[in-house]
Amino acid sequence: MIEPDHKPRLFADDAAIRRIGEGLLACTLAKADWTHEAHLATCAWLILERPEILPERDLPAIIRRYNESVGGVNDETQGYHETITQLFIRGVRRSLKRSEGAGGLAARVNALLLGEEGRREWPLRYYSRERLFSAEARLEWADPDLGRALPVP
Repeated sequence: MIEPDHKPRLFADDAAIRRIGEGLLACTLAKADWTHEAHLATCAWLILERPEILPERDLPAIIRRYNESVGGVNDETQGYHETITQLFIRGVRRSLKRSEGAGGLAARVNALLLGEEGRREWPLRYYSRERLFSAEARLEWADPDLGRALPVP
């Protein structure tokens, strides 16, 4: 299920990650810049540098607000996805734990992006496509259906 030609767009420096995160919070980030890599980098930045923001609690509203600011809709078929967001937060936390003491923000984010948790298809290790992309999983947390234990952050 994991794509064999995984080639993420890496970040050149810490400032590039902070720009994405701050742009998301301010709803000034260009829609084209809100990529898969930007989602994960922002989550890592929030965990590492913005302790007043708890991703599990606050990121859903932050992403919904941003989506609406760029003309998006958050409903059962598009926009914010609860299960994917919460699962990737777990993955980001797990990757950051492994990389403690291994460099600055960009080094740790790039290690995340190059690791298993950085892959777009990573959630399919735990979920069937049908379940993961269901309206239920988009709107609220859905337990995995493939019988694998979820990662511990």
